[in-house]
Parts: sequence; structure tokens; C-alpha cells
Amino acid sequence: MIFGYSPEKIRKDFPALDKGMIYLDNACMSLKPLHVLDKMNEYYREYPSCGGRSSHAWAMKVEEQVAEARVKVQKFLNARSANEIIFTRNATESINLVARGLLLKEGDEVIISNKEHNSNLIPWLRLAKEKGIVLVVVPSNLDNTFSCEQSKRLITKRTKLVSVVHVSNLDGVVNPVKEITAIAHKAGVQVLIDAAQSAPHMPLDVKKIGCDFLALSGHKMLGPTGTGVLYGTQDALARLTPLISGGGTVTSSTYTSFVEEKAPERFEAGLQDYAGIIGLGAACDYLKKIGRATIEKHEQKLNRRVTEQLEKEPCIELIGPKDYRKRSGIISFTIQGLDPLNVARLLSSQNIAVRGGMHCVHSWFNEKRMKGSVRASFYLYNTEAEADIFVKAVKELAQLRA
Repeated sequence: MIFGYSPEKIRKDFPALDKGMIYLDNACMSLKPLHVLDKMNEYYREYPSCGGRSSHAWAMKVEEQVAEARVKVQKFLNARSANEIIFTRNATESINLVARGLLLKEGDEVIISNKEHNSNLIPWLRLAKEKGIVLVVVPSNLDNTFSCEQSKRLITKRTKLVSVVHVSNLDGVVNPVKEITAIAHKAGVQVLIDAAQSAPHMPLDVKKIGCDFLALSGHKMLGPTGTGVLYGTQDALARLTPLISGGGTVTSSTYTSFVEEKAPERFEAGLQDYAGIIGLGAACDYLKKIGRATIEKHEQKLNRRVTEQLEKEPCIELIGPKDYRKRSGIISFTIQGLDPLNVARLLSSQNIAVRGGMHCVHSWFNEKRMKGSVRASFYLYNTEAEADIFVKAVKELAQLRA
């Protein structure tokens, strides 16, 4: 952990910030520090070769760096073994790997929350259409928090999986995943956690949570695009069928048979994004140096600063709990009479980057017949000064409402 951390001190590590943009779209994608960029360039400049195939010095260096990255992710999640870490392209692919790999059949039930990203909705809807599985949606409490009581009631003998988001990308609500897992396991049901919005922003311990699977995306946690992770316990992975097969997934093959590798190799078919994986390991290093508890505290401070000012405006409605501590580093809101997309565009004209729309949670907004919301999301390099500029700009736009 950096002693005396302040966002002002680390901003020099993020060259994109030199462009003058106030970047508040971190729930979509984080910026990348020089440490990550340099580590990726190191691969392309010094040992640009295949891993797991050749036996020359460059290839062995790739294998060494990938193995180190796997251990870094293991420690980042506090997993029991590096063999429980599968490298994927993103959380979406990780969730699909589980969805297809469980080999669910007609009548099997999967439980999700009513605020899932499309990445944790569409794979199950496809299986409902193709295989006849039953998708069960847990309604939220009135304040948009997760209802453990409802989830407990909805679990049946046919339930095979509970798959829920840890931190909602819609409103930042933090779901009680440890309690959710305990409820499911008591009924003999496996659990998948979508940690795309939690892994970059708060301490995460898969052993304490107790989940069977957990998915995350590298591009949201200072890492390269096109990188992700599926964590699975060794028992859960042993029962999971690979999504893709081919080179690197077997120890031997004939014209009529093959012998599969064990996890993680049997899930990582074909030539991998070695630079991306190595860069993801570097991102873990950077976040460890700062400390995710420090990041969480900083984001809550910014959220409080913005919330306390915006909630005073009668034409601005915050989505989710009023208590900023329940909304992580995300503020999602609407301005009466203004289209969220137009608000985002107007803020962009002032060099303030936010997101407007349905944030890939179309199901929730469509149910409520809303066009979407404006979402500002903070990270470790955002400052109080930026938060104040954002608030001032939003208040000025609110005065323009129809």
C-alpha cells in the first residue's frame, strides 16, 4: 500500500489524463498506468514468442511471465491455487464458459438478480431458448438492494446455479455475496459471482465469499482490453466442460481420441494474449501497491461529496439507495426533462466523460419504462476538484431542463 496516497500523486502514471479530460466513465473502462503499458511493450520488444509450445529462451520467458501473472491474480483474489485461475477475454466470456460448461438441461433453474448486466442475462436467456432451462429473477427491495429473503424462497430442488453481480454497474449497489453464497450452498446450489465492478474497487476474497465461480474483466481494473479471468474452485472446474477445445488443451491425441489437460490449461485453447495476460498481472501489482481498501475509501469520499450536492436539486433523481455508502463509486441519476444521452453529450463538450443510456442493463430500464440514466463512476485517480467541476456542470444543465 502506498503511504500517504493521494490521487494527485499518481495521476502522472496515467498518460491519458494529460489530454485534459475529466474521466468519470470508469465503470465502463479504467485508464491504464505506465506500469501496465511498459510491461506489455516488454513482451513485444524483448520476448515476442509463443508460450507452452516451444523450448527456446524466449518461449520459456513467456511461460514464466504468464505463470507469474496467474499467481498474481490468485493472490489478488486470495484463491487457494493458481490452477483455479482461468484466463479469458473478459467477464462475459467467463460467464459464458460457466453457462455452457455446466451442461444444463431442460427444467434446470438458474437464479439471477433483476439488475444483471447483459453479460449475466443473455447467456441464460439463450439457454432458456435452446435447452429449456428456467431463468428465475429475484426482485430487488424497494431501495434497489438485493433481497436475500426472496432468493431463499425462490430456490427449489431444480435450482442448479445462483449467478449474481457483486456490485451493480447500474447504481453501484453492493450485493451481500457471502450471504447469498451461504444460502445457495445450504440448498446444494452452486454460485457464480460477476465481480467485474467489484474486483477493481474493493478487497475481494473468494475463500471468504465461498463462491464456486467468479468472473472479472481486466479492462476495468487498469489492465488491457480483451483480458479477463474465471476463478473456479478445483472441484467446480473439474466438473466443467470447456467452452472451446483445441491446441494447448490436451496432452495427447489420436485420430479417434484425445487426453485433456487439467485446469487451467484445458480451458485456454489456442494461442493466448500473452501481452495482455502479462499486463493484467502488472495491473494486479499496481492495485496491490495502492491497496483496494484505500481505493474503496477514496471512492466513497467522492461519492459522498457529489451525492450531498446533487440530492439537494429537486429535478435530479438518484437511482439506488440514498446512502452513498451502499453505492460503491457509482452515481446514476436522471435530470427531469432531459434525455440521459443528451446530458452525457453536453458534459462531453465540457471535457467531462460520463455514460448515458441503459448501461447494458436494458431489462431493468425497460421494465421501468425509462430511457436510461446518466452514470458517473470514480476511480483511484479522480480528485475532489474533478468531482466539484462535475457537480457544477450537472447543476448548470439541470437549469436547462424543459
